Amino acid sequence: MTDTDHWRPTSAHVRAVVCGLAGVVVAVLARRPDVLVLATPFVVVAAWSALARPTTAPVIDQSIGHAVLHEGQSTGWSISVDDPEGRIDVVAAVLETPERVERDPVDGQRAVSLHDEGHEALRVTVRPTRWGRHTVLPATVVASSTWGAFRWIAHGPLSRTIVSLPHPSDFDASAPPVHTPGLVGLSRSPRPGSGTEFASIRPFQPGDRLRRIHWPQTLRTGVTHVRSTWADHDRHVVLLVDALADVGGSGGVDGAASSLDITMRAAAAIAQHYAGSGDRVSLVLMGQRGVQRVPPGTGFRHLRRILEVLATTEPTEGVPDPGRVPRGLGDGELVVLLSPLLSLGAVQRAVTVADRGITLVAVDCLPPGITVDHGGDPYAALAWRIELLERERRLRQAREAGIAVVPWSGPGSLDLVLRDLQRHAGSRRGGHR
Repeated sequence: MTDTDHWRPTSAHVRAVVCGLAGVVVAVLARRPDVLVLATPFVVVAAWSALARPTTAPVIDQSIGHAVLHEGQSTGWSISVDDPEGRIDVVAAVLETPERVERDPVDGQRAVSLHDEGHEALRVTVRPTRWGRHTVLPATVVASSTWGAFRWIAHGPLSRTIVSLPHPSDFDASAPPVHTPGLVGLSRSPRPGSGTEFASIRPFQPGDRLRRIHWPQTLRTGVTHVRSTWADHDRHVVLLVDALADVGGSGGVDGAASSLDITMRAAAAIAQHYAGSGDRVSLVLMGQRGVQRVPPGTGFRHLRRILEVLATTEPTEGVPDPGRVPRGLGDGELVVLLSPLLSLGAVQRAVTVADRGITLVAVDCLPPGITVDHGGDPYAALAWRIELLERERRLRQAREAGIAVVPWSGPGSLDLVLRDLQRHAGSRRGGHR
């Protein structure tokens, strides 16, 4: 098939040809010059359109401005048309998008005349309204020749995937005891070791360096004392994200948030805060694809990696939660569990981590008012009330085990609990002196 074979006559052109030929035949046979006058415009237009028919296919190029962006941000899908012969009159494009991607214009249609000087390029604005991966099919491009006589239709061969990162919720964690100045980040390391930041004065132990002897305390007590320091690395924050269930309806970034929306946006906010402050952040994501891990790191690139892993999470329902504790959690880390805490496995996981002596904060990501709207079904609302009563019993047991459970409420959500944890850690260190 040659390029010319792609140009097909339109129904309007066929009607013009038929009307013109029929009029000429009737005028000749009936000897009606008036009919010939009426048929002449159809013949002229049909002949003109046939002579102006393009012989080569246009070159279509489709591109997207940004393939990775945050939910709620917009980018442009651009279609460029190269007409080597200059015989194309109008070019139109239609872009189809998935459910969670808005278009501007709403119908995704654009048209432009190539004969107009300074004509604008074909551009459709796309805006993902929820985090995740969204597949956008290539736009269908239609080119027409003079008088709309011939049409050329092209379907793009490849689709493009837009990665919509979770939009971080407002979060600052401005508790003063947490923002202790460190060497790199705002939160100093919880581990003593070789470093430059003063920790305490303690009795000499085998292996201590002689240059760390604190002579005033040694001379005053008669027992050799040394200065201890904090290790030269900052706090390690582990985000333990429970993405095994999605409760509540999601209206996107502009509407109501489901439990998974709150979880992802809260995780993004906490990661952005600590990674941007210089602290090390790692991610353990439990979702439909199993357990995904991001090793500890800091900085913008590391934050981008965490957000991309969060965006790969696929909402699912009915996946059982075994309650297993991820490997690699050690003492001295701050573990932040983000979960709606509906399953027994999630609560068991939190209790097991706390029993190992690891500092854990459980962030409740269940949407408020979950029992209010159930489509007028009283039995569904009753079932939810029973489920929430059972959930409260489990959370009470978790609090009795020493786990801090706080609802996510944006800025300052973790200030109080982190301040208390820092105070308890300081009292324990003071007791060992």
